[in-house]
Amino acid sequence: QLDELKARDVAVLDVSRLTTITDQMVIASGTSSRHVSSLVEHLLVEAKRHGLRVFGVEGKPHCEWVLVDLGEALVHVLQPETRLFYDLEKLWSTPLRGQSSA
Repeated sequence: QLDELKARDVAVLDVSRLTTITDQMVIASGTSSRHVSSLVEHLLVEAKRHGLRVFGVEGKPHCEWVLVDLGEALVHVLQPETRLFYDLEKLWSTPLRGQSSA
Protein backbone atom coordinates (compact mmCIF):
# COMPACT_ATOMS: atom_id res chain seq x y z
CA GLN A 1 0.00 0.00 0.00
CA LEU A 2 2.78 2.46 0.81
CA ASP A 3 4.25 1.89 -2.66
CA GLU A 4 0.96 2.89 -4.24
CA LEU A 5 1.12 6.21 -2.37
CA LYS A 6 4.59 6.88 -3.79
CA ALA A 7 6.50 6.06 -0.62
CA ARG A 8 10.15 5.62 -1.47
CA ASP A 9 12.51 2.78 -0.65
CA VAL A 10 10.04 0.63 1.27
CA ALA A 11 11.88 -2.06 3.25
CA VAL A 12 10.40 -4.86 5.34
CA LEU A 13 12.69 -6.33 8.00
CA ASP A 14 12.10 -9.54 9.92
CA VAL A 15 13.24 -8.65 13.44
CA SER A 16 11.51 -11.51 15.24
CA ARG A 17 14.86 -12.99 16.28
CA LEU A 18 16.25 -9.65 17.46
CA THR A 19 13.44 -8.31 19.66
CA THR A 20 10.28 -9.41 21.40
CA ILE A 21 8.40 -6.15 20.82
CA THR A 22 7.48 -6.90 17.19
CA ASP A 23 8.01 -9.38 14.38
CA GLN A 24 8.48 -6.98 11.48
CA MET A 25 9.61 -3.44 10.85
CA VAL A 26 8.51 -1.57 7.77
CA ILE A 27 10.64 1.42 6.85
CA ALA A 28 9.62 3.90 4.17
CA SER A 29 10.52 7.41 3.10
CA GLY A 30 8.28 10.31 2.27
CA THR A 31 9.52 13.25 0.22
CA SER A 32 8.47 15.96 2.70
CA SER A 33 6.74 16.38 6.05
CA ARG A 34 3.42 16.71 4.22
CA HIS A 35 4.07 13.49 2.29
CA VAL A 36 5.07 11.63 5.48
CA SER A 37 1.88 12.86 7.15
CA SER A 38 -0.22 11.76 4.18
CA LEU A 39 1.39 8.30 4.11
CA VAL A 40 0.71 7.85 7.82
CA GLU A 41 -2.90 9.01 7.54
CA HIS A 42 -3.54 6.55 4.70
CA LEU A 43 -1.83 3.80 6.71
CA LEU A 44 -4.10 4.48 9.70
CA VAL A 45 -7.23 4.41 7.51
CA GLU A 46 -6.16 1.12 5.91
CA ALA A 47 -5.26 -0.43 9.27
CA LYS A 48 -8.72 0.43 10.59
CA ARG A 49 -10.38 -0.85 7.41
CA HIS A 50 -8.60 -4.19 7.82
CA GLY A 51 -9.46 -4.46 11.50
CA LEU A 52 -5.91 -3.93 12.73
CA ARG A 53 -5.39 -2.35 16.11
CA VAL A 54 -3.16 0.72 16.22
CA PHE A 55 -1.33 0.68 19.54
CA GLY A 56 0.27 4.08 19.08
CA VAL A 57 1.51 6.79 16.77
CA GLU A 58 4.60 8.85 17.60
CA GLY A 59 6.22 11.73 15.75
CA LYS A 60 3.29 13.81 14.64
CA PRO A 61 2.86 16.74 13.98
CA HIS A 62 6.49 17.37 12.94
CA CYS A 63 6.59 14.36 10.61
CA GLU A 64 10.35 14.02 10.26
CA TRP A 65 9.94 10.48 11.59
CA VAL A 66 6.58 8.93 12.41
CA LEU A 67 6.28 5.53 14.06
CA VAL A 68 3.04 3.54 13.85
CA ASP A 69 2.79 0.58 16.22
CA LEU A 70 0.57 -2.15 14.80
CA GLY A 71 1.67 -4.79 17.30
CA GLU A 72 3.13 -7.44 15.02
CA ALA A 73 4.68 -4.70 12.87
CA LEU A 74 6.21 -1.31 13.55
CA VAL A 75 5.99 1.08 10.61
CA HIS A 76 8.55 3.87 10.38
CA VAL A 77 7.88 6.63 7.86
CA LEU A 78 10.73 9.10 7.64
CA GLN A 79 11.95 12.01 5.61
CA PRO A 80 15.03 10.99 3.57
CA GLU A 81 17.57 12.98 5.64
CA THR A 82 16.29 11.50 8.88
CA ARG A 83 16.31 7.99 7.44
CA LEU A 84 19.88 8.40 6.24
CA PHE A 85 21.01 9.75 9.62
CA TYR A 86 19.49 6.96 11.74
CA ASP A 87 20.02 4.13 9.21
CA LEU A 88 17.47 1.81 10.81
CA GLU A 89 18.08 -0.90 8.22
CA LYS A 90 21.70 -1.21 9.33
CA LEU A 91 20.80 -0.96 13.01
CA TRP A 92 18.23 -3.77 12.83
CA SER A 93 20.18 -6.02 10.47
CA THR A 94 23.21 -6.14 12.77
CA PRO A 95 23.10 -9.15 15.11
CA LEU A 96 23.11 -8.35 18.80
CA ARG A 97 26.24 -9.27 20.73
CA GLY A 98 26.29 -13.01 21.29
CA GLN A 99 23.82 -13.74 18.48
CA SER A 100 24.66 -15.08 15.06
CA SER A 101 23.13 -13.64 11.92
CA ALA A 102 22.11 -17.12 10.73
